[in-house]
Amino acid sequence: MPSIEVKNISKAFEDSIAITDISFKLQDGELITLLGPSGSGKTTILRLIAGLIELDSGEVLFNGNDVSAVPTEERNIGFVFQSYALFPHLTVIENIAFGLETRKWGKEKKIERVKEMLELVGLQGKGKRYPRELSGGEKSRVALARALSPNPDLLLLDEPLSALDMTLKESLRVAIREIQQKVKVSTIYVTHDQKEAMEISDRIILLNNGQVVESGTPQHLYLHPKKQFTADFLGISNILSGEITQKKETILLKTSFGVLELPSPINKEFKVESIAIFPEHIFISKEKKNVQNEFPAKILKSSFGGPYIDIIVELNDTKMDVQEPSSQVQKMFIKGEDVFITIPIGSIILLEE
Repeated sequence: MPSIEVKNISKAFEDSIAITDISFKLQDGELITLLGPSGSGKTTILRLIAGLIELDSGEVLFNGNDVSAVPTEERNIGFVFQSYALFPHLTVIENIAFGLETRKWGKEKKIERVKEMLELVGLQGKGKRYPRELSGGEKSRVALARALSPNPDLLLLDEPLSALDMTLKESLRVAIREIQQKVKVSTIYVTHDQKEAMEISDRIILLNNGQVVESGTPQHLYLHPKKQFTADFLGISNILSGEITQKKETILLKTSFGVLELPSPINKEFKVESIAIFPEHIFISKEKKNVQNEFPAKILKSSFGGPYIDIIVELNDTKMDVQEPSSQVQKMFIKGEDVFITIPIGSIILLEE
């Protein structure tokens, strides 16, 4: 399979800039996800790679060769659209075989390939049905089988699960990942769903306003975000902005919650704008411990969440989420109760704007 590289691509529509100077590489057999809010440029990038729209600038390289002028049908790309775009007048078998027809596969080879695809996506026995006779999940599987049937060098998936309910999304997310790993096809997946991206990806490229914010493995992006947008979009609930000050050798951040001591030394090139703290990293106590980064707070809410007690505390009109292991909590905290919370220095994530 060819290596794929997107190099400094940009695109504008009339007076609106869709993406600016986007670059990334895709390794053989890798699944990367373009993640971001609506309007961040995800689908535009996919359509540019597929040749469905023209670049304003930059290059799309397959094995080092610029394919920007190569027609879509000659790029050997499989594309699953958000709407699936199945042909309503064709059966499942005929839909899957469509790409093979256009590539003039022989009859026996085509029949064998369609059979393989039906088994791969778990639709044995449903080949003679029409799209109107299928569930949303089954339509998604047909679209995937059709995209994979001609052995594409690259698979593009544009929010393929967005129309499905949560239960179906979860099962198909697993199925898509298993199928992708089985056929070892290089894949670019588009979604605005953080959970989906975390579970399915080898690597995530996070976009906002047509630009790359950060990229990395799901685990690295979630546990070590560098940007405030990343932490916020990936669902880290406790983000505090403030002003950096220094007291002797100690770096402090003045926030609405209080003055926190930060990890030091701080890289001078890293301009700290805010910090993030995971709820499970905050300690809560009914008694003062006289330790660093300890603050008095008041309980706003406390609820049982299975493995954790989910708690919201408040200080100076600023709320913080706290999670305490249920097994370690003797009694539930009561609304209005005065407590002390501690934010360990080592748990503080420094963020740039």
